[in-house]
Amino acid sequence: MEEKFKNKFRIPSARLPCWDYGSNGLYYVTICTKNRVHYFGNIGLNNNSETQNLASLQQTPIGQIAYDNWSGIPNHFPFVQLDEFVVMPNHIHGILYIKRDDKFDWQMNKFGSQSRNLASIIRGYKASVKTWATTNNIEFAWQPRYYDRVIRNEKEYTNVCEYLINNPGNWLSNGDNEDNLYP
Repeated sequence: MEEKFKNKFRIPSARLPCWDYGSNGLYYVTICTKNRVHYFGNIGLNNNSETQNLASLQQTPIGQIAYDNWSGIPNHFPFVQLDEFVVMPNHIHGILYIKRDDKFDWQMNKFGSQSRNLASIIRGYKASVKTWATTNNIEFAWQPRYYDRVIRNEKEYTNVCEYLINNPGNWLSNGDNEDNLYP
């Protein structure tokens, strides 16, 4: 049965219903731009001996802000540590480690105001990038939601890290990339 809020149908939450998103743990997050527009730049090959033809993002100014603001998350949320992350042309992937020494109670995921949890971190990040774009008269928009996954074991962590590290190189040949270099 569809959930209703204020007697209207709504999309069910993508969050894990029994999880406390303010609890200590590793969270794998993906945030996409609206309509998957390539606001952040394009993937290209670095053709020098140091990088050995590795693929990387050739950033636009908003791509640099997306990178810098992600790097700055711990300045605004001191209980967050950053792990692997990558800014792609139309999305960002990252692993956030929430480490709250003051967190002793467990609160199930719930609808309503959010603070000191994953939703508030992502909301702050998205708002900071959008605010910069608006202030600088740059067209930019985020997709309304985001994807997250609670990383529950070492194998899953290793797989996510490997995926993030290889993501720019995979972009050049994957089927989801309309600009892929290889037929």
